[in-house]
Amino acid sequence: MQKSIWQPQCRQSSEANVIILSTRIAASDKLSQSGIHHVNMTDVESVKGTSGSINSNPVGQMFDHIAPAYDILNHLFSFGWDFSWRRKLADAVDKNEKLRVLDLATGTGDVLISLLRRNSNIAEAVGLDISENMLALCRRKIARYKLTDRVSLVRADVATSGLDDESFDVVTMGFGIRNTPDAFKTLTEIHRLLKQGGTALILEFSMPANRILRGCYLFYLRFFVLLLGRLLSGDNQAYRYLDQSIENFHCADDFCRLMQKAGFSNISTKPLTFGVACLYQATRPDESND
Repeated sequence: MQKSIWQPQCRQSSEANVIILSTRIAASDKLSQSGIHHVNMTDVESVKGTSGSINSNPVGQMFDHIAPAYDILNHLFSFGWDFSWRRKLADAVDKNEKLRVLDLATGTGDVLISLLRRNSNIAEAVGLDISENMLALCRRKIARYKLTDRVSLVRADVATSGLDDESFDVVTMGFGIRNTPDAFKTLTEIHRLLKQGGTALILEFSMPANRILRGCYLFYLRFFVLLLGRLLSGDNQAYRYLDQSIENFHCADDFCRLMQKAGFSNISTKPLTFGVACLYQATRPDESND
């Protein structure tokens, strides 16, 4: 499907319709002066993040638990479409200048690696995640692809990253914003981190507009994903949460409204694979051109 400039078209959810979690944390110790914790990439077995070894964030705990099975289940549940979705996000990055890129909720690093492999003009990339075990897998993959010279990793909350204002040309986030307690707060953090004129690229699950497809998709999420996720990961609640978080997340129109409220302009949407995922692209306005 072609990318389309956002225009209001649905009222599926309100701006307050977010998944509320019981507790949240920010990174508990300071990052370096540049706002980045440089991970020792040679210690690829380490699972220690910048905040110690115990994760008190409930989402972080969940992803710590399912990390070993995360990649294979992602590919299985999406029938391999997730590779194409990440390529589309990576290909939306500007190719004409040297870039500094931040990937939020970087997880095991698939979006980060796709960005770097498809964009040689990315001079520096930072991956940020709350889950120590996901970052441990990310380190190993980055080392395997020989990308350590271009990557730094940070363990922190995406909504309170502690990184410097206006420090990135591009901020990306793949399948992570629906897991945050407050999507609007995360969007305002993305806006803060972007340089003026910078680009936000957010990839997220969505509900198909077609009623028949939506019904089939809901059956798939509620039964097949839940059953297989429990069998392969041993975690029933994580994949029940996956279904609930997708069903309760904003429709595309409402999420675009939220992006506009956070200060973004030039907002566009690109439905992917019959609408089960959507790529959002937006710009932090360049105030010097006003």
